[in-house]
Amino acid sequence: MNSYRSIPATAAAVICGALMLTSGPAEARDQIRIVGSSTVYPFATAVAEQFGRSSSFKSPVVESTGSGGGLKLFCAGVGEGHPDITNSSRRIKESEVKQCADNGAKEITEVKVGFDGIVLANSRSATLMKLELSDIFLALAREVPVKGKMVPNPYKTWKEVNANLPDLAIRVLGPPPTSGTRDAFVELAMEGGCSTFPEIKAEKKDEKKFKALCHSIREDGAYVEAGENDNLIVQKLVADPQSLGIFGYSFLDQNQDRLQGSVVGEVAPTFDNIASGKYPVSRSLYVYVKKAHVGMVPGIKEFLGEFTSERAWGEEGYLAERGLIPMPAAERERYRKDAAELNNLKM
Repeated sequence: MNSYRSIPATAAAVICGALMLTSGPAEARDQIRIVGSSTVYPFATAVAEQFGRSSSFKSPVVESTGSGGGLKLFCAGVGEGHPDITNSSRRIKESEVKQCADNGAKEITEVKVGFDGIVLANSRSATLMKLELSDIFLALAREVPVKGKMVPNPYKTWKEVNANLPDLAIRVLGPPPTSGTRDAFVELAMEGGCSTFPEIKAEKKDEKKFKALCHSIREDGAYVEAGENDNLIVQKLVADPQSLGIFGYSFLDQNQDRLQGSVVGEVAPTFDNIASGKYPVSRSLYVYVKKAHVGMVPGIKEFLGEFTSERAWGEEGYLAERGLIPMPAAERERYRKDAAELNNLKM
């Protein structure tokens, strides 16, 4: 695997994106506008740059707003003042589909673009953490089981959670609730660890209560919301070797010289382990397209064609070099067809 360095957006693109966020429908656009997931951002940016170089269309403007923020912007309406495409590191929710429909975006195409793992990483100068899902839950949950009862999380160090872990204060930098990475983390890691405790598993018959117990993260300073900028989390981890950070595998891949990914369930977060499904904290990545904007803003179908080409998302494609985990060939073909035909989303 080659490490990847994100190519910064041009000043013009940043200014253009900022203006679009604050303005309503006005003059016709001749440039695709993409918002959404910080995890998908470097992949969408790479495709946008390649698309601009190899086609007669302008490079799309790509903004990193977080999955939830992107879907909110995407579903706010139809017209040139609204985004054409949104990236997401989780699947769109039924409530968001309804919001889109209520605001006129009744036809949406879903394109799964690949897989990603969520890592808990720390500085290479620190001790490599070897965690179980239960350790992650006990370290970060708002309430944990102690002697059969749920109590406010009393654990201050990793060693208190598990005697085999280092005697270091629990300090984890992670994304806010609007992030698809946060959504996937609580569903895969927190709920996965939560389910290992019989007293909590017994609550599964009451799904609302079960989710509240498993998905609620402590707010006493052990978990620090570090925003949607994963690059900023990387910088903080390098400066503070005693902290861990939560972000997508692609950011670990880009910073292998400075960071190491914690082993989870005796499986390291590697490209092959995520692709095979062995790594327990992995997820799918998506792109959503507003069908009403195809033809209104030039180049949308062609951009999707580039994103779903083998040279981009294939096993030897340029996105794999940047940390995207490719789907199996049959799944790539399915979503390539959906993109080409602009098939409607089916929940």
